[in-house]
Amino acid sequence: MPELILEVGLEEIPARMIAAAEVELADRLQALLTREKLLNPEFALDRYSTPRRLALRMSGVLPQQPDLEETLTGPAVAIAYKGGEPTPAAHAFAKKAGVELSQLTTTVTPKGEYVAAKVHRKGEAAIAVLAGQLPRELAALYWPKNMYWRAGKPERFVRPLRWLLALLDGEIIPVEFGGIAASHYSYGHRILYGDVPIEIANGVDYLEKLEAAYVLPDVEARRHKIRKALDSAARSVPGIRWREDHPLVDTVTHLTEWPSVLLGCFEVEYLSLPEEVLVTVMRDHQKYFALEDSSGKLAPYFLTVLNTEANAEGEAIIRHGNERVLRARFNDAQFFWDFDQRVPLVDRIEMLKSVTFQKDLGSYFAKTESNTIVAGMLADVALLRGATLDKPALLMAVRLAKADLTAELVKEFTELQGVVGGLYARAQGLGEVVSSAIYWQYRPASGEDPIPPSVEGQILGVADRINSIVDMFAIDLKPTGSKDPFALRRAASGVVKILAEGELPLSLADVCKIATQASGQANASANLQPVRQFLRERLEFYLRENRNFAYDVVAATLAAADSDIPDAIARGQALTAVRGSQDFNAISSAFKRIKNILRQAAEKQAGPLPSEVDEGLLSDDAEKALYAEAIQLAAAVEKLRVAQRYTEALEQIATLRPGVDRFFDTVMVMAPEPEIRQNRIALIATVLREFSKIADFSEIVVA
Repeated sequence: MPELILEVGLEEIPARMIAAAEVELADRLQALLTREKLLNPEFALDRYSTPRRLALRMSGVLPQQPDLEETLTGPAVAIAYKGGEPTPAAHAFAKKAGVELSQLTTTVTPKGEYVAAKVHRKGEAAIAVLAGQLPRELAALYWPKNMYWRAGKPERFVRPLRWLLALLDGEIIPVEFGGIAASHYSYGHRILYGDVPIEIANGVDYLEKLEAAYVLPDVEARRHKIRKALDSAARSVPGIRWREDHPLVDTVTHLTEWPSVLLGCFEVEYLSLPEEVLVTVMRDHQKYFALEDSSGKLAPYFLTVLNTEANAEGEAIIRHGNERVLRARFNDAQFFWDFDQRVPLVDRIEMLKSVTFQKDLGSYFAKTESNTIVAGMLADVALLRGATLDKPALLMAVRLAKADLTAELVKEFTELQGVVGGLYARAQGLGEVVSSAIYWQYRPASGEDPIPPSVEGQILGVADRINSIVDMFAIDLKPTGSKDPFALRRAASGVVKILAEGELPLSLADVCKIATQASGQANASANLQPVRQFLRERLEFYLRENRNFAYDVVAATLAAADSDIPDAIARGQALTAVRGSQDFNAISSAFKRIKNILRQAAEKQAGPLPSEVDEGLLSDDAEKALYAEAIQLAAAVEKLRVAQRYTEALEQIATLRPGVDRFFDTVMVMAPEPEIRQNRIALIATVLREFSKIADFSEIVVA
């Protein structure tokens, strides 16, 4: 079967955009070929990318679409024929269908009798389909930022196109995009190989010839080469290893086509600066890997990943240049560190009046005051519920948390916001509780990040985030679609993660209510429910992505209660443990049936549904048995629920299955007698209410 080779050659793509674009291009081509019935189910797909290209290789492409026979429906017979003679409508339909009038037939539909025509459509060649649709798929690729590069032309792309390789079974696909016509040429490494076209015949040819031209298009091959080179270079210094950094490995993988690694060093005197400062300069500003000794202490070396090969003389020049740049950055950091110490953090609080938080919400000084109120209220609730914390130290940390925004070191290295404040607090003798809370205030920044280790740090993190969310919602700056300029989703996820994994005896309802009350906004109370719903959505995401709960387990768990996050996690774990049993699946189906009956009854009934069961109206043995068993079981389940022995409680609920099955097998809920019907509705409503406090079983999907 034909093999498809596609490569889009570009000027350098930003590293952070490459991985997603590589996946999207492959997904789009696979969807296109599937939609057009041009893909064998046994197909194979390989994706490639470098800073200068997005590419794929797909085998199993069918050479031509299958022929199609279909029936087209035209106008009604009464319109197509008058007095037995064809009308203009019949002629027009026959012409459109490409058949003679004599080939028209009739078909009967629910709307009446219509003229029809059977047509045979010959399948298009794959190369023609691709030629027609590839430009649309390329233009539809999503880029966080794109650009125009041809004057007066409408296309936008992440970077200007430079070549387009498009082959099907070795034949050029006659396609053009961005003013570039497809060919059978690719290009190698810009520096090591030069601007010399490379003729490609097939997929094997593609990989072999690009590697000979100093390009490794396979991302995993480049990543492996980089890690191997990092290991080798680090071992050249006895007792030293490179500090593992997965995100930086990903970044340099997408920055290179032919990577190599170079070892450099810096003066030991710079190790007097905090590690956080040194590593940030190396990692975030220079894309250097830090090295450490066997105890994990930073060593005066670094590794840089190059996108080239050099001889010994060239390596020496490159090493000298990298060391000189790093030395200058470290000198800046040392100067700013010493300069900032002249003004203590406490004296910087007043300076926050000139630092804007948001134009409608005022300065960071106002933000700090608001955060202090919220943190104090959260601390009071936590203390009442038995938490152990140092409230004075917490309030000092909150007041000083944003002070480092006025520090020169943060202005130069913005990634160190918060971290610098914590380091300065420690250096200025403000105590470990205060410095740790400030240091950790922006963690977690992602789902993989740890939360602040101290209760004080956790309260500071929650107060800062929930306060920002409430204030932004109050002035209608909610996230919309993919737009979230103030990172409120990340803030909400941070609140959820801290409450889920920390030691705070606080619920989502607590933090929402306290922040809303403390905000002082005229319409803040109206935002309580939207904020609460916003946090619930992030909780759903956390339970799915971080805790790996199935979506129906999340829905069932949160339908019962969604404020106490650790409790929701415990209930979700119990539900996951028992959901596979036959009895539990059966009881879940029964609860779904009960919920549907109650919904239908509510739609037919004007007033509220009955909730109290009249034992005197229970006549059938099955309903009497179900009522008696439910009352007895509810008491036992409630004790287990209060003790948070959820797995046992769910197992007990599953034992209700035989009684529920017997009830539905022998009892007509919607009995013709009104009193009997209402009493049976009350019975199943009682069963649903009593046994849905841990989870709403009707949300569980049963095969």
